[in-house]
Order: sequence, then C-alpha cells, then structure tokens
Amino acid sequence: MVVRGKFDEDLKTLHEKLLELGNFAVNALNQSLEALENKDIELALKILEDDAEANIMEEEINDFAILLIAKQQPVAVDLRRLIVAIKIATDIERMADFAVNIAKSTIRIGKEPLVKPIEHIKQMHQLSVEMLKLSLEAYNEEDLGKARQVAQMDDQVDDLYGQTIKELLSLAQTKPEQLAQITQLSFISRYLERAADHVTNIAENVFYLVKGKRYDLNQ
Repeated sequence: MVVRGKFDEDLKTLHEKLLELGNFAVNALNQSLEALENKDIELALKILEDDAEANIMEEEINDFAILLIAKQQPVAVDLRRLIVAIKIATDIERMADFAVNIAKSTIRIGKEPLVKPIEHIKQMHQLSVEMLKLSLEAYNEEDLGKARQVAQMDDQVDDLYGQTIKELLSLAQTKPEQLAQITQLSFISRYLERAADHVTNIAENVFYLVKGKRYDLNQ
C-alpha cells in the first residue's frame, strides 16, 4: 500500500506538470496574437526567449514518466497514463512552438499596417486556445464528451483556414507589393490550423487513456 501510495503521488505530480505546460502554451498563444495585433515586436521577442521554458518542461515530463515506467513497471491503465502524458506533452510543446513561429512572422511583418483585417485569424486563434483549454479539462477529468467537442471545433478551424487562404491568395493578385506580408499571414494561419490539429491529438489520447484503444477524431 505504501508503494502504491507513492506511485499515485508521482502520477499526481506528473499530471500537474502536464497541466502547467498546457497553461504555458495557452499564454504563449495569447501573447502571440497580442503581439501581431499590436505590432508589438518586444512582446514577440519575449515569446522567443521564453520558449526554452516549454522545452525544459516537456523534457522533465518525459524523463519523469520514463523513470516511473522503469521503476514501477506499471500495467493497464497506469501504463496508459504515463504513455499518454508523454504524448500530450509533445503536442503541447509543439503548440508553444507555433506561438514562437507566429511571433517570428510578427517580427518579419514589423510595424507596417496589416494588408487586411485579421478577423478570421483571430477566430482561428480563439478556437485553438479554447480547444487547448477544453482538451486539458478533458484530460484532467477523463471526460470523453469534452474530447469529442474538441474534434468538432477542429472542423471550424479547418473551415476558417480555407476561407483565410482564399482571401490571402486573392489579395496576392491585387496587391503584389504586399506579397511578403501576405505570405507571413498565410504562415500564421497555417500555424493556427496545425495547432488545432495537435489539440485534436490530445483529445484522441484522452480516448486512449479511458478506452484503451485508438480513435481517429479527424474523420
């Protein structure tokens, strides 16, 4: 019982580390949009500097989970918890990387006026952040209903991405002198679309944790 109690305590610690990484990614994504909207180069540079923290947190989660697997040799749901933690940490860290990529695009755009309103990009960002928060709740509560909701929201992001790229391609024809900025806005749209895909991966891993088998929620 003492051994089991220590293992449960370690699982709780791992769980908390994963949620901390998730909150870091949420903040990074929020800051990246704020930097873009406000043409805040200093904030964009701060996002780049802070990214090392996400890498460190992911490594700590992976090392801790692998150590628990080696020491405890868990089976069934306990093993799934550790495997899922490693997989989710990777997806969350990638989302923090996308925030960095958005910040880099913001720096490249600089202080010049935006070629068009970025309402669709803002909607994609809002959905991606809401999806990440919901996926973390789904993981925390092992709630399959919330995991399914994440996948449904991903479809909305895909639709917005398609609309945004069409608009930007059209602008590239009429405003070729703005091609550099249009290209960066296209990249930002793609980063947000990919971020939503990684959140869907988290939702799929919640299904694996609870059900013990893989589900493709992108179908």
